[in-house]
Amino acid sequence: MGVNMIKKYNLDREINFKIGIYDICEEIHFNYQLNRLVNWNGGDLDEVLNNCNQITNTEEWKSVLTRLGHKAESEGRIENAIAYYRMSEFYMQFDDPDALKYYTKARDLFYEYYSPLFDNENGNSIIKKEEVPFEDITLPVLHTKPENESRGIFLVHGGLDSYMEEFLIPMLYLREQGYEVYLFEGPGQGSVLRLKNKAFIHEWEKPVSAITQYYDLNDVTIIGISLGGYFAPRAAAFDKRISRVVGWSIFPSVWDNGRESKLAIKALHVFIGLKLGFIYDYILKSKSKKGVNEALAMRLMFHRFDVKGFNEFVKKIDNYSLKPIADKIDQDVLILGANNDIMINEKAIGTEINMLTQVKSLTYRLLTNKENAGNHCNCGNTKLALDTIINWVDELDKRTI
Repeated sequence: MGVNMIKKYNLDREINFKIGIYDICEEIHFNYQLNRLVNWNGGDLDEVLNNCNQITNTEEWKSVLTRLGHKAESEGRIENAIAYYRMSEFYMQFDDPDALKYYTKARDLFYEYYSPLFDNENGNSIIKKEEVPFEDITLPVLHTKPENESRGIFLVHGGLDSYMEEFLIPMLYLREQGYEVYLFEGPGQGSVLRLKNKAFIHEWEKPVSAITQYYDLNDVTIIGISLGGYFAPRAAAFDKRISRVVGWSIFPSVWDNGRESKLAIKALHVFIGLKLGFIYDYILKSKSKKGVNEALAMRLMFHRFDVKGFNEFVKKIDNYSLKPIADKIDQDVLILGANNDIMINEKAIGTEINMLTQVKSLTYRLLTNKENAGNHCNCGNTKLALDTIINWVDELDKRTI
């Protein structure tokens, strides 16, 4: 089907969120990402249940999802095709030519399918796609304003492996609720990594300040999703144009968030201090050749953080901690947790609360399986998470102090 002939997004379509977390396949990380594919990216639940339940490795992942993408595209189901193409490259190595191929295909289809949101002959588009100067590149920003007077400004970004396009529907929902929204990708994310080769930096205040200053924003509520639960508070420590901070995941530090014991983490750092990371690198290389899922995932991490080996990786992610700068965070803070998060230890909330000694106020909301929101980033009930954020902002606005 030619790109000019595809059925496009209907502007009259009601904004709805899918609710629920499903047992699609046995491997828990694949299972989560398949739920993400359905709930955030536009995949068809029945099709995913029927075709993805036997996926056990990254090669099968790639094969099944690219096949589903081609099938959906040929049948004119473009929203589904975007989801399958986008997630098909999720586990592809960055030196796999298919990774860029399917990233580009998903992105091109996305902006064609949703073009009614971006195109307007009178220049009054619902969403404007803009570029903000940052160091030697530009950062992509999606910007939307509500139809009536704005209730406030949200600045939204993702985390480790997100693309800003997958937050389009939440962006439209916030607009519908009366908010102006700026949605962006920073170093290490989406097109900034894939097309501009800019890896993660822990100093997230740099890209955030580039945006708040460029648009001259003030009294901003920043929302950071997943790893963004570290990034957003970090940015707020240095950028006082931000008045409210939402960590849409508990994230005091990389090491606090994991399931490893303190003894194991200490032993790891002794191992690295002795410069023995080359042993891990050898094991990683061997397991990667055998297609071991965990080894392939770690190779992707090396690329995202622009490191060559395990020694360098550990030293770099040591910087991803709020502890050194937590006393500079003096805004209102909301943290959203999940009681069955496969990626983040919910018990780390105590560590984060104890770090944030200078905040104006701190609210922690634990969303649970009983609310279909108990997994990472509350993927099974996005509307509940967004409503929690909006209600929190509303309550702060009523405050007289």
